[in-house]
Amino acid sequence: MTFIDRFKLGFVLAILAGIFIGIAGFGYLAVGGIIGAVLFAFGLIGVVSYKCKLFTGTAGYVTKETWPDLSWILVGNLIGTFLVGLMSKVSPMNLHEVAERIIETRISIPGGHLFVLAIGCGFLMTTAVEFAKKNHWLPLLFAVPMFILCGFPHCIADSFYIFACETYSNVSLLIGKYLLIVLGNFVGCNLFRALCFSWQKVTKTHNSDLVCKK
Repeated sequence: MTFIDRFKLGFVLAILAGIFIGIAGFGYLAVGGIIGAVLFAFGLIGVVSYKCKLFTGTAGYVTKETWPDLSWILVGNLIGTFLVGLMSKVSPMNLHEVAERIIETRISIPGGHLFVLAIGCGFLMTTAVEFAKKNHWLPLLFAVPMFILCGFPHCIADSFYIFACETYSNVSLLIGKYLLIVLGNFVGCNLFRALCFSWQKVTKTHNSDLVCKK
């Protein structure tokens, strides 16, 4: 299947994934705290159940052939969160105030620190999706509140918070920090796979050495 074919089949699912995460973020802004963090899990449950294309749910499974798909998946996700962000503008609740506090916190974190924290979120997301695909949903219900309560930034959730804001203090800095979050999430999503590959390589080398000694 070509890049264009995958785009035609999956772009709507990428937008839907963004809508799911946007609605989950909407709920978190409205409720907050531990309850809001738990409710956020609805977003990832919806994404996995409908087999939507979420950046952090796909990045850990890309191959040499499919890694370019992450570009349109990210764009589709952003369109979805943008639509829910528009919805938040008409809410009688002051969601933008909470969103602005979250984004201001993101901007205040040094870039290197933000990148490392984003790795934590990516690792949790791929782990949660992997278990959910095997019909084990409990890790997902723990992983989502954990990344929120730990302050690990999620690039798609954060895009909703950005779209829910009414004002921004420094747009250029915000864009730079957001790209670091995207990159950190990608690294975190592939962390387990990279460690497994490294371990297999070391084990293979070790076994080869044993064979040579024999």
